[in-house]
Amino acid sequence: MTLDDIVKETNTYYCLECGKCSSICPISRHNPNYSPRIMVEDSLVGLQDDLVYNRNLFSCLTCATCQNECPADVDYISFIRKARAIAADYDQQGQCAHSGTIQTIQRLMSYPALKQNRIDWLKNGYRTTKEGEVLYWVGCAPYFENTFDFESKTLDVSRDSIKVLNRLGIEPQLLDNERCCGHDMLWSGNTETFRQLAEINAASIKAANVKKIVFSCPEGYRTFKEDYPLLVKLDCEVQHITELLAEEIDKGNLTFRAYKRKVTYQDPCRLGRHLGIYEAPRKILQAIPGIELVEMNQNRDEAICCGTSCFTNCDAFAEDIRIERLREAKATRADTLITSCPKCQIHFRCAQIDKGTEKGPDVDIEILDIVNLVANTLGDKSNE
Repeated sequence: MTLDDIVKETNTYYCLECGKCSSICPISRHNPNYSPRIMVEDSLVGLQDDLVYNRNLFSCLTCATCQNECPADVDYISFIRKARAIAADYDQQGQCAHSGTIQTIQRLMSYPALKQNRIDWLKNGYRTTKEGEVLYWVGCAPYFENTFDFESKTLDVSRDSIKVLNRLGIEPQLLDNERCCGHDMLWSGNTETFRQLAEINAASIKAANVKKIVFSCPEGYRTFKEDYPLLVKLDCEVQHITELLAEEIDKGNLTFRAYKRKVTYQDPCRLGRHLGIYEAPRKILQAIPGIELVEMNQNRDEAICCGTSCFTNCDAFAEDIRIERLREAKATRADTLITSCPKCQIHFRCAQIDKGTEKGPDVDIEILDIVNLVANTLGDKSNE
């Protein structure tokens, strides 16, 4: 694929050079050297080297804020993803966070012969099966849990997802050699590793003979829903757990104990702007007695990203974005910031720990995944 091909496939030729993308980009607000408009201009005038060797190419969050507002319908996030694939051919990549540990693990999972101990974290009391019609996709949570030197709590989300599914009468399958979905590989330009992961996962899912896959990770969900169908065939439904829970609440299959807290909600980029799922999480929150949901000023399709994509270019500008969002959450006077994405939780917790003395204590707020909230407030099953 050439730069000219990318320009044609992503509507980049239609750019009006209005600068609206740069004016609303969360990176551009903090890094004056980053501009989506200039990235597009470099491609339009054929400056491939200026684009491919621009370290800012990997700073883009692919959060779709600019694309959501673009009057010319430029597919900017696809433009960035495809440009990164060209950059990868020239051995260019972003600055990997955490010494590249996550990227190394994800590449290792593309080896067909790899054997993992994937489900030793599952405690007694959770019901799973080897032959059920529903598969719960764990994702990279076991590796996140062991990579970060603070409490990421990602496996708590996985355990509580199974707990809630059990309450609904679902005993999900778990793949004992599940691989990374490949999201980070795809969006960082490593398309070959992404292809390998997609093929391995598709074969495992076919062998499991399931009819539905449930995700608590929006990135995995987006990957299976939007990206896998371009490479592999999946003969099953895919669904984010918030969609499933909202449906079950409508059916009267879930009741909750009172939880008297004021909460605000973080819309993840992949679940929100990428897939348009805004109301299902809010329906869940509004169904729990005692909860007062207060929205941040920028919510739904205007929500600020958590600040880092693919664990690359996690720099001072990304930190500023996280601090900005946490301050906005604090400004609502909410007791708890509810997330529905493991990476959002990881990045916000990281910012709280590494905020620096100059930023003060104003980003201290409880952070809780929506699945943990549901599991902690489930009512008496006899009342359902």
